[in-house]
Amino acid sequence: MKKDIHPEYHVIDVKMTDGTIVQMRSTYQKEGAQLNLDIDPSVHPAWTGGTSRLMDTGGRVSKFKAKYDGLGF
Repeated sequence: MKKDIHPEYHVIDVKMTDGTIVQMRSTYQKEGAQLNLDIDPSVHPAWTGGTSRLMDTGGRVSKFKAKYDGLGF
């Protein structure tokens, strides 16, 4: 393995959207830095199992459904 090509890992504070702070090892900035998250596993629908709504902007969904109506989707 080559020397001096790998980044330095250190402990940082990661602030979740609900205000809790978790310590993680990262290459982000310097030791003790704080990373503020806008989206985290506690609020994102991919992890919480939340339902998503399909927005029909400009009738695109309606056009798609009309175009492929007879194919049995």
